[in-house]
Amino acid sequence: MRRIALMFILNFYRLPYYFFKLMWLTSKKNAFSKEKKYAFLHKAIPCAIRAGRVDIRSFGLENIPKENGFLMFSNHQGMFDAMSLIYLLDRPFSTLSKKETENVPLLSRVLSCMNVEYIDRDDVRASLKTIQHVAQRVKDGDNFVIYPEGHRSRNSNKLAPFKPGAFKSATLSKCPIVPVALVDSYKPFDIPSIKRTTVYIRFLKPIEWEEYKNMKTTELSMFVSNRISEAIHNMEKKAAREESVGRLARLLNKIRNK
Repeated sequence: MRRIALMFILNFYRLPYYFFKLMWLTSKKNAFSKEKKYAFLHKAIPCAIRAGRVDIRSFGLENIPKENGFLMFSNHQGMFDAMSLIYLLDRPFSTLSKKETENVPLLSRVLSCMNVEYIDRDDVRASLKTIQHVAQRVKDGDNFVIYPEGHRSRNSNKLAPFKPGAFKSATLSKCPIVPVALVDSYKPFDIPSIKRTTVYIRFLKPIEWEEYKNMKTTELSMFVSNRISEAIHNMEKKAAREESVGRLARLLNKIRNK
């Protein structure tokens, strides 16, 4: 919460403009294009991230399909996940959100700018209908990020089991799947500190329909989970090496300055 407070404090002079722009864009359903609403978030989010002293290191952006109509499947560590993706991606994407968030003031307005699909996790039939609607939207050219763990992981960078049902939208739409690996995305908001921190994101090579068409959703979920887990492991090692080099550089600077 300290970092969120810092984001608000350092952007206090922008807040009135962003607030009224958000209210205007979401005042009437379908009054503005998804591109216009997403562009607002894509412009506002970097201001918050810079003020919050968060650096984002991204890899594999070239793996994002050139054509729209794809699904990203990502591990889920917290509120910062979506912010980091909006920061990096200039093309609109949507996501799933639990039904309870539909009536949360302000948050529901932000989600509206992403054209989210609300899912009732307590109603299997309604959930299936939502997944089918997502698949149709992807066929029509919308992009989505889905978090197949079903909820945020509270175990740092370790994955929770992926839910096979989350991949039904892929098998129905027959679209490219882009696995996304997040490392340390929990740190900005879950650690009570405003110390500068780095979040790592890797977009893996797309999995085309021809590659997974014969897989059951249980097999597909395990396949994607393994790829993301391997990428997380490699990025953790990279982050550890960079931290060691940074500590050594700071130590040498102290010695030189004495």
